[in-house]
Amino acid sequence: MTNNSESWGSRVGLILAMAGNAVGLGNFLRFPVQAVQNGGGAFIIPYLVCFVLMGIPLLWMEWGIGRFGGSKGHHSTPFILDSMNKKRMWKYIGVFGIFTNIAVASYYCYIESWTLSYVYHSIIGSFQGLTQGGVADFFLDYLKLGESTTGIPYEAVLFFIAVLILNTWILSKGLDGVEKVAKIGVPLLLLFGAFLAIKGLMLGESGASLEHPDANAWDGFNFLWTPQFDSLSNPKVWLAAAGQIFFTLSVGMGTVHCYASYLKMKDDVALNAVSAGFTNEFVEVVLGSMIVVPIAAGYLGIDWVRENAGFGMAFQTMPFLFDKWGPYLSTFAGVFWFGLLFFAGITSSLAMGTPWVGFLEDEFNVSRKKAAWSFGAIILVFGLPTVFGNTFVSGVLNQTIFDQYDYWGGTVSLVVFALIEAILFSWIFGIDKGWKEINRGADIKIPHVFKFIMKYITPALLLFVFVGSLITPKIIKVIELKHLDKQMVNEIVTSLDGNGFEVTNLKSGKTKLSLSANEFSTLFGSQVKFEKELTKKYSLTSEQLIISDFQNWAGEFSDLLNGDGYELDNSSMIAQLTNNGLNDRIANADEQTAKELKKTKLFTNIGRSLLAILFVGIALLVYIAYRKRLKEEL
Repeated sequence: MTNNSESWGSRVGLILAMAGNAVGLGNFLRFPVQAVQNGGGAFIIPYLVCFVLMGIPLLWMEWGIGRFGGSKGHHSTPFILDSMNKKRMWKYIGVFGIFTNIAVASYYCYIESWTLSYVYHSIIGSFQGLTQGGVADFFLDYLKLGESTTGIPYEAVLFFIAVLILNTWILSKGLDGVEKVAKIGVPLLLLFGAFLAIKGLMLGESGASLEHPDANAWDGFNFLWTPQFDSLSNPKVWLAAAGQIFFTLSVGMGTVHCYASYLKMKDDVALNAVSAGFTNEFVEVVLGSMIVVPIAAGYLGIDWVRENAGFGMAFQTMPFLFDKWGPYLSTFAGVFWFGLLFFAGITSSLAMGTPWVGFLEDEFNVSRKKAAWSFGAIILVFGLPTVFGNTFVSGVLNQTIFDQYDYWGGTVSLVVFALIEAILFSWIFGIDKGWKEINRGADIKIPHVFKFIMKYITPALLLFVFVGSLITPKIIKVIELKHLDKQMVNEIVTSLDGNGFEVTNLKSGKTKLSLSANEFSTLFGSQVKFEKELTKKYSLTSEQLIISDFQNWAGEFSDLLNGDGYELDNSSMIAQLTNNGLNDRIANADEQTAKELKKTKLFTNIGRSLLAILFVGIALLVYIAYRKRLKEEL
């Protein structure tokens, strides 16, 4: 164990670094999408309630746990948690605090590289004059690697490596490097965001066209900020709101613990945690809601936004809309938009590297520089599969390894770790000791009601998110499908055409629809008239119809038809489509589709195997460090 004497240079630097850790791509990409998909104003009230009951308490817990562990000389979660209780299991629970960061950084740095690439393309004018479809295809060509958008071979790989080198170099400079980036990056992203938000709202109705005569930027703003109190009874909206709060604050990752471990024992955590949390919320709720949705609604209309809201809008739609501002202003807008995304990304990815670096410094006496470059090497090894592991099944992009990292590292691992640490803080370490810990040196008096909230309400909400994350697809699909009445079923049945797959009216025996398995899959996985009508009339988004979700959706669609007097004839084909595995689909697909499906299956297994190797490897290192400590104590 080494005596790591690093500390934050200033309180402002600490708060900006913590805020930068929380302020990430999700503030501008995930939040507006979640808000749109969950009813706009219907989302805001549950979101704010979850921020108060789960977000703020978790921040206090993690700041308190981190400072406590730091006072014992620990700067990563395995031994920070170990310092709070004598049972050996806690150091292995703390493995999640390193594993999550490496798993997430492995694809997060890749997304971060997209933003830097798009800054470059905005400067050189790559998007000028492109149609909306051309901009969307530009993004897909970029991800295909083989089809360079600039003539640079493997452009996406080069930008990924460049971003990784930049992250590693800054990490090698220690907390001072992280603090300097936060002091520059956070103010700049606020400035860029403010410009785009004001410009977007100034659009008003000026962006309306013959194709979109009802376009109005204020419709987008009003959609997000008109309260809908009936949402309070909708469990789907609550689950989405709780999940967004969880992800936006970067809790459950181990980064907050690590940053807080460099505090002195008498340094404030109560006010600092709230300041960092509210800075993040300002960026997300104010700026995040005032850029993508209003600008898109200002040119394409709020109905288009509701139908097409998704992560890809940032890259596949925004450059096309900026181009409408003229050659010079569009360049500035592109640099500002992708620049703020880049700064949001790098302040978060730097935080992800700190737990690993702190672990190596503390337990194996590795220098900061070597520890930082080892982090870069690990992210390169685990990140390159996300760059190359893409398949295009029936023209639909499947980022299979990317998705595996995101689900297991960026969803399950976060929720599991946060739930366990909340139990540790409130029930095992003890809420009385914990309350005393977070109030030590506090510059504000925390309302006493939060002692009750942290012990009972916050763990309960975390359990709700954990259970919900396991069953979310089914819950969301069932709730959404309740919007489909008998008239909609009739519209679906009469609007499709095909051969070999029948939908029959059980009462009359009359066949209403027939189509093949491939046609059925394509209709649910591509932008066709059926999907547009479905999303427009019933607020279902294209993300709920993509091919990766098709098996589950098809089964529920079958149940829906049964409930309205219809059934999908040909039971063998139903079994194929509702099977969660890929074997049956591969066996019945055409040659090209089968080839892509086999790649999807292979990449899925590779992704899961890499994650298992990563977790076991970190756990083994923690065990070695533990044995090393025992020898040093003798």
